[in-house]
Parts: sequence; C-alpha cells; structure tokens
Amino acid sequence: MKAARFDYVRPGDVHEAVAALAKAEGGAKLLAGGQSLGPMLNLRLARPSLLVDVSRLDSLARIEDLGRTWCIGACVTHSRIEDMRGQLAGAEMLCEVAAGIAYRAIRNRGTIGGSLAHADPAADWPLALAALGATVNIRNTGGARAMPFERFVLGAFTTALHEDDILESVEVPKLSRAGRYGYYKFCRKTGEYAEASAAAVFDPGSQMARIYFGAVRPAPVSLSALARRIAEEGQSAVSEETISAAVAAVANDLDPVERRMAITAVTRALQQVFAS
Repeated sequence: MKAARFDYVRPGDVHEAVAALAKAEGGAKLLAGGQSLGPMLNLRLARPSLLVDVSRLDSLARIEDLGRTWCIGACVTHSRIEDMRGQLAGAEMLCEVAAGIAYRAIRNRGTIGGSLAHADPAADWPLALAALGATVNIRNTGGARAMPFERFVLGAFTTALHEDDILESVEVPKLSRAGRYGYYKFCRKTGEYAEASAAAVFDPGSQMARIYFGAVRPAPVSLSALARRIAEEGQSAVSEETISAAVAAVANDLDPVERRMAITAVTRALQQVFAS
C-alpha cells in the first residue's frame, strides 16, 4: 500500500514550521527521521494533508551543555547520542539507552523528538527521560513553554502537544559523581520493542530518587514511594516483596505475566544501580 496524497513543505526555520502547522489547522504532521511516521503513512494509518519536514533544521539538531543540564535537540538521532559515549558527562545513561534502541540503521535516522512525540508505550525514551526528570521545550505561534516530562506523555500514542506545537528540545539534568542509574528491558529478540522495561535513577547530590516501569501500561508508571524508601534505607529496602507491593499499589490491574515482567524489570534495573 502507498501513502494517501499529501502536500510537502520544508521550512527554513522553526518559526516557519510552527506557522505551517498552525495554517494547516490540524491537518499537518511533522517529519523528522520518519521511522514511525513513514510506515504509518504507507499503511494509511496517518493521512495528513501536509508534511512539514524539519529534519534539516540546524536549531533542532544541537546538543548543548547548559551547565546543570544537557539540552538535546528534537532532531538529534539515536545514533548520535549513542556515539557520544564519554562526552555527555552526567548523562551517560542517555548513551546506554540510545545504544539499545532497535537496530543501527534505525538509530541512524530515528530522532529523540520523534520518539517522544509518537509516545509508543514500549519505546525507550519516554521511560528513560521520565526517570531522569527531564523537561521538554515546546513552541507554537504563541511562543515557547517548558513542561516537566511526567506531564508530557498522557497515554498510549498521546501527548500534551497541541496541533500547532513543535517539540524543540529536551533538557536532561546532569547526575553528580555520586549518581547511579539502571535501565533494563525485556524483548522477544534484540532490536524489538520491549515487553516490559524499567528505569531507576538515584543521585544524593540532587536528592533525586526515581523509579519507573514501562511497556505494560499506556505511559511510564512511577514507583515514587519505593524510590523514597530506597533513598532512605539503601539496598536493604530492595526485595521481591517490596517491589511486588510497590507495583501492585500503582498497577493492580496487570495480568500475572505483565506483573511478573514488571517486577523483574524493576529488580534488574535496581541491581544495576547498586552494582555500579
């Protein structure tokens, strides 16, 4: 099957891009890496009247050190983040997560902003950035706004983006030297989407304590009570009983297989935290 007919525009900057979105009144889609949108167009699951190609906008492809945070442009590819091992001080988790996304050919084209805007429940970036306490920067014709990431993903394939919004960048807080993290996912085979996943980030320097699990629910699920307990008590608070109770408290509708996968993913992410 081929895509339905659409018009195409390549704006010269972000302001032209948001103007095109606003003019289309909900009929436009942004095109960056196209790794999700391309198949959806060909299957006619998406039928936009206009494609706004932002893939070559330099302002969306920057990685900037802002001191306490790293600012990652929405059109930065997964492979570029993967290849920055040893260069993203305090954000090493980003490189590890990027390296585990799909296959290299997809990482060469797929973008962090595209993944977030698509909001697939089994994707890596929504889970990882929720655990890292990231902030998303959004722009439309009315100006720019920042939003904590935990408010960005509303459900499966649903975000807080409006029809005329463009996701410009993501700001990721740097971990201190005492910061520790873990990330684990179950896949049927290497390169496929996760069946269940978990991310844990602890940093005494910034008093960050966050645990999330994903893939088994429409959006990443926070285990904030368990994270606080572990931050206070340390590794002694980690057991199958405490993790099982924490998962049941926030997601008691999971079936037995989903529950077991979620518990195990959280357990293995926490093992990475305390092994580092």
